Amino acid sequence: MLRRLLTALILSTGLATAQDRAPAELPPPPSPNPPVVTPKAKVERLDETHFQIGEIKFDSATREIRFPAAVNMTEGLLEYAIVHTRGKLHEALLVTRISATHLNLALTLLRYPSSPELYPLPNDKGGLTNQFPEVAPATQAAARVQVKIQWDDAGKSRTVPFNEWIQHATNGSVMPETLWVYGGAEVSDGKLVAEATGDIMAIFTAKSALFNYPGKGHDDDTVWLPFPKRVPAVGTKVTVIIAPNPELKPVSKP
Repeated sequence: MLRRLLTALILSTGLATAQDRAPAELPPPPSPNPPVVTPKAKVERLDETHFQIGEIKFDSATREIRFPAAVNMTEGLLEYAIVHTRGKLHEALLVTRISATHLNLALTLLRYPSSPELYPLPNDKGGLTNQFPEVAPATQAAARVQVKIQWDDAGKSRTVPFNEWIQHATNGSVMPETLWVYGGAEVSDGKLVAEATGDIMAIFTAKSALFNYPGKGHDDDTVWLPFPKRVPAVGTKVTVIIAPNPELKPVSKP
């Protein structure tokens, strides 16, 4: 079904195939308050199961997503794991120039459901309550993803769970390994909020971000720091790898 959906999209839009190419270098930070332009989504087919949207690559068979980023900071409090170059660079571990719109499209094509479980419900006065949406356990599980970081370390490729680059500000322990939650794409005036804010993956819960950390301390912005002995130098190029919840059973083919 997923393959038919992707094929139909390609045929209906006349999208061209493309050869695999290496991620380009990140540009310098943009000028203050640049206009936000929603990029056009051109899906390119690389082979039978591999596709690309901008600089985002994904596999329809494994549902794995990959995109380029770079180390943004190695010290200081963290509120975000990943932001766009127009985002909150002073509190984000990684920076990327991929489009949040492109990433959300890849998630949609790969049929990742969203779970708004971390977002407080609004009250009738325009504020927030202490109540949260009820989300079915199956949806919560399917909305959770593995996040890993891959980079070149002295000529050797290394891959680690993202949490291993983050430590607790008080006791210095590594962030517990956990699955991140795809909370969905918030839209305002017909546009993706994450495209404007640059919020890709948040540690301190942000409804504007596509992904959020659901573990203990997700509601505290004074808890997490980069792990200085593990995070490579600022500017180091990395690949972010998003994969399905490994605890889910594969869907059997009819």
